[in-house]
Amino acid sequence: MSDTARIRVWDWWVRITHWVVAGIVIWNLFGPTDPLHRKLGYAAAALVGARIVWGVVGTRYARFSAWWPARSRLLAYLRSLASGRPAHHLSHNPLGALMALMMWALVVALALTGWLMRLDAFWGEDWPEEIHTLLAVALEVCVCVHIAAVIVMSVWTRENLLAAMLTGYKRRHPRSEARRNRERWD
Repeated sequence: MSDTARIRVWDWWVRITHWVVAGIVIWNLFGPTDPLHRKLGYAAAALVGARIVWGVVGTRYARFSAWWPARSRLLAYLRSLASGRPAHHLSHNPLGALMALMMWALVVALALTGWLMRLDAFWGEDWPEEIHTLLAVALEVCVCVHIAAVIVMSVWTRENLLAAMLTGYKRRHPRSEARRNRERWD
């Protein structure tokens, strides 16, 4: 693929936070629940917080304005899937955006419930741990769906989404460029 057919979409901060949080999540879901588990959980929540800030002030495709899953964007994308011709998105597609937001919320909620479990006020209470466990299961499900969706959509659209999150580059599609130019003038 020539450089003119590629565009840098994911900057270094988006890619680093994605992979570091992914690594922490995998470690914390399947590793021991020890002091490192707790520290890594707080680190993941802090990275999610930093990524949210970057969603406001970051580079073009990292910003929420580029990929926020508004109802109209979501419905248009669902129609494109139903037609068998998924719309190309340089940033997250609307379903991917919903998944990112869901996983971020779960990471933050897990850090919060993990912190609550350590407070004296909740000593002997089971509900913080029960909620923490349910959130962890929900995150496991989301991670599995996310990975499956990356594989399925990479095959369906013939665009290696995993490589895009590693290199930062995605293919430039003529329809995406025309839509982007229209949005700029509308």
